[in-house]
Amino acid sequence: MAGKISFSSDYTKGAHPRILERLSETNFEQLDGYGTDGYCKSAADKIRSACAAPEADVFFLVGGTQTNQTIIDMLLKPYEGVVAAQTGHVAAHEAGAIEFSGHKVLTLPSFTEAGNTEGDGAVYSDQVGKIKAEDLKKLLADFYADDNHEHMVFPGAVYISHPTEYGTLYSKAELEELSGICKEYEIPLFLDGARLGYGLMSRRTDVTLQDIARLVDVFYIGGTKVGALFGEAVVFPHKVPTKHPVPIIKQHGALLAKGWLLGLMFDTLFTDNLYMDISKNAIDMAEELRKGLVEKGYKLYIDSPTNQQFIVMEDDRLKELSEHVRYGFWEKLDDSHTVIRLATDWATTQEDIAELMKYL
Repeated sequence: MAGKISFSSDYTKGAHPRILERLSETNFEQLDGYGTDGYCKSAADKIRSACAAPEADVFFLVGGTQTNQTIIDMLLKPYEGVVAAQTGHVAAHEAGAIEFSGHKVLTLPSFTEAGNTEGDGAVYSDQVGKIKAEDLKKLLADFYADDNHEHMVFPGAVYISHPTEYGTLYSKAELEELSGICKEYEIPLFLDGARLGYGLMSRRTDVTLQDIARLVDVFYIGGTKVGALFGEAVVFPHKVPTKHPVPIIKQHGALLAKGWLLGLMFDTLFTDNLYMDISKNAIDMAEELRKGLVEKGYKLYIDSPTNQQFIVMEDDRLKELSEHVRYGFWEKLDDSHTVIRLATDWATTQEDIAELMKYL
C-alpha cells in the first residue's frame, strides 16, 4: 500500500499529536487499572459537562464492536432482541457479534427516499440508512397485537447510528419522535456514535451533544475514528440500568487493564474543544471533496452531509484509480459501475484533497 493516498476509512491514522504528547509525558506514571484512575475520572467529568448530564455514568471501552455488543447485552433480557436498520452496523458489518452474544437483530428497512438532492445529482437523499418512526411504531404495534408474541423474540431496545453507515444524520425532530416511541413502549434507545464528532459538526445538522444526551438512553462518543488511538466513551445520561456493569463489560472483552490510556485520550479530546475542532476539519475537507467531485461531473450516490462521500465510478476507471488511491468498496451498481466511499478524517489536509483530485 506504500505510495498510495488513502481515503478508504477514517481510522487509518494513529492519534492526534496532543494525545501522543500526553501519552509520552505520562508514560512512567504508575496508575490504578480498569478505569479507576484520575485520568478516567477527569475525562468522565468533562464529558458530563459537555453533555449537560451531571448524573451520567461514563465508561471507557476498547472499540466499536465490543461497545455495541456490550451495551446491547447490558440492555436486553435473554429473550429480547434489538431493533436496527437493515443497513445498521450491528446488522451488516459486525460478523454476527450481537447474535453471538445471544440476541437477535430485528431489522427494519432503511429509509431510502430519492430525489431530494438540490442539484448535485445524488441517487439517494440524506434520508437513506435511517429508521423511520412510522416503521418502528408499526413493528412494535404489530408485535404486541400478535397473540403469539410470548413465543417470539421481544423487541427490547432500538439501535440507531448517528451518522449512519451512509453518512446521513437524524434531525432533532426525528430523534424526538423515535425517543417518544421508545418511551411509550418502555424500551431503551441506543445511539452508536462511532463517528459522532463528524455528525455534530456537520453543516446540515440541528442536533447537539446535549440533545442526544436528553433524548437517548445510552450513546457513545467515538474515539477510534475521531483522533484517538482507539476507544469509545459510553454515556448513560440517566444512569446505567444494571447494578454491576463492569463485570458485563469485562465478559465482552471490552475492559482495558491499562484503562488510564483511554481516560487520558478522552481527557485530551475534551480539553479546549479539541474533539469538536478536529471533527470540523473532517467536515470542511469533505465539503471540499464533494465540491471537487461535482465539478468534475461525478455522480454522487448518496447526499451525505458528513465525512463519508459516495460516488459511482465506471469499473475501467476504477482500476486505474486503484493504482494511486485506497478507497472503500461499497457495492456493485451494475455490470460496469461500482459505488465507492471516500472518507475524510480529523487529520485530512487540503494537500490530501488536492492530490486525490489529481487522480479523479
